[in-house]
Amino acid sequence: MITVENLTKSFAGRTGPVVALDGVSLEVQAGTVLGVVGPSGAGKSTLARCVALLERPDSGAIRVDGTDLVSLDGTALRAARRQIGVVPQGDSLLRQRTAAGNVALPLESAGVPGPQRRNRVAELLDLVGLTDKAGSYPDQLSGGQRQRIAVARALAAGPSVLLADEPTSALDPDTTGSVLTVLDRARAELGITVLVVTHDMAVVRRICDDVAVLEDGRVVEHGKVLDLVSDAASRTAASLLPAIDQNPLAESRFDRVADVVLVGFAAVGALLPEVTSRFGVELNLLGGGLTRLAETPVARFRVGLKGERADSALEWISEAGASVQRTLKGPQGVAA
Repeated sequence: MITVENLTKSFAGRTGPVVALDGVSLEVQAGTVLGVVGPSGAGKSTLARCVALLERPDSGAIRVDGTDLVSLDGTALRAARRQIGVVPQGDSLLRQRTAAGNVALPLESAGVPGPQRRNRVAELLDLVGLTDKAGSYPDQLSGGQRQRIAVARALAAGPSVLLADEPTSALDPDTTGSVLTVLDRARAELGITVLVVTHDMAVVRRICDDVAVLEDGRVVEHGKVLDLVSDAASRTAASLLPAIDQNPLAESRFDRVADVVLVGFAAVGALLPEVTSRFGVELNLLGGGLTRLAETPVARFRVGLKGERADSALEWISEAGASVQRTLKGPQGVAA
């Protein structure tokens, strides 16, 4: 588990200090994937470097599995750092070493004996799906393959935490998918906690349990992805859910119009169809669509209802677990 409490970090600038992190606090539960997102300059990479203590914060606490890393130095700090694997931004492999040699490097530095080292390298190459590339040099690998080798190297020492800084930048969609599969597999099979810094919300959509949105060095939104998408006002919902086009003319035909967010197989498949028979109303989909967040189907639809029990129908949808936000059509409602 990672706990960050009131973290601050600034750098010297031409006209004075430049604040990179301003009172950042968040938690990453053990065995989950947290996506740290935000625009360029928001402080994402600085946060990752501070968690790995590649940068010392000015103030605040960073606890990994209960140990405050900021208070450590010397031998204790080096031991704590071994519990944190880092996949740096960009191409970081040593060109003179093979794929297997790159993965083995942390084990060599730790003095792991040859037979044990070779077994560990073989396990990690299998984990990232590149056993057949063990003897290949970085220049013989694609960008995605190099990044997967970088993940394997970060996992070599058996860390409890993996930090990946923009692991899919400059990769095409297919290659991005292979790298994200490796990160998700590492979490699932090794039980590690993963913190992914990214500008790409597709990463959050594919593998993240939680998300933290940074802006100007502050956390402006933090929580479970599925909880945040149920809040129509959240930045996460705006970024991940299908867009809804405005169609005032079509909406004017109905007694009530609302935006509905449905999470899970049962809700997406059955909730809206049941409304018409249960309440005797006409229900039409006016916009929106269906997406997937990790393995969970999530839908956002704008629905139009016509009939005397339209309000009761919307209340029932909300009570059944959906998020309901009424639009300006009909009585003004708040998110249910």
